[in-house]
Amino acid sequence: MASFKDSLPPDLFDQTTLISLASTLAILATAYLLSLQALDRTTPGSHRFLFIWHAFDALIHFILEGSFLYHCFFSWIPLSSVSNPHALAPTAHNFLGYTNRAYGPQAGGDNALAQLWMVYAKADRRWAGADLTVISLELLTVFVAGPLACYICYGIAKKDPRTNILIIVIATMELYGGFITFCPEWLTANYNLDASNFMYKWVYLVFFNMLWVFIPLYAIWIAVKDIDDAFAVRAKGAVAGKKKRT
Repeated sequence: MASFKDSLPPDLFDQTTLISLASTLAILATAYLLSLQALDRTTPGSHRFLFIWHAFDALIHFILEGSFLYHCFFSWIPLSSVSNPHALAPTAHNFLGYTNRAYGPQAGGDNALAQLWMVYAKADRRWAGADLTVISLELLTVFVAGPLACYICYGIAKKDPRTNILIIVIATMELYGGFITFCPEWLTANYNLDASNFMYKWVYLVFFNMLWVFIPLYAIWIAVKDIDDAFAVRAKGAVAGKKKRT
């Protein structure tokens, strides 16, 4: 029986992989520090958590996923320069009007963020190239979900109850986006996924992606609970008003 060590990829602890994982922790630490600056001590723990989550979410969208979009639109190599074009991650036919180019992080050379995406692409090769489904989702994620997450952080800091509506909106976007990202793979027997070892399957594919399932569900629960409490307070106020009039 193979040991746990044998199930890990041979390049698990190379410099690029370690820097990639460390960058995620650095973004999380930044989000936490922002919460210390923006929130007062009376902020409930659930709202503090949601502030950190949405700050982390926004930074991930802007920095990491924004860099992915950059490489999808501006990094390319001519197919004629590649000895085996079939070894590349796919670029959609006629992408941006070209049929002789390969786009995506795979064409980003030594760029640090391109290399980061190439690490994740070991588990899901679509993120090395220019997959239309992924790009379409990331355009919404970076340019809509990212700013919304920032506004949610602002609303939580200002204790604006209307923020609950946006929390539900962005959480629904995250859940829908996760389904659209992986449904094509489920329908094609995970053609682009590599779940052959513990790191790729349970860390890259399951852990990192399930964060954007369970935490949005928790966010919806907190937001709905706050809205329900507001309706309950209004109902009590209406009952009290009727009693005074009688």
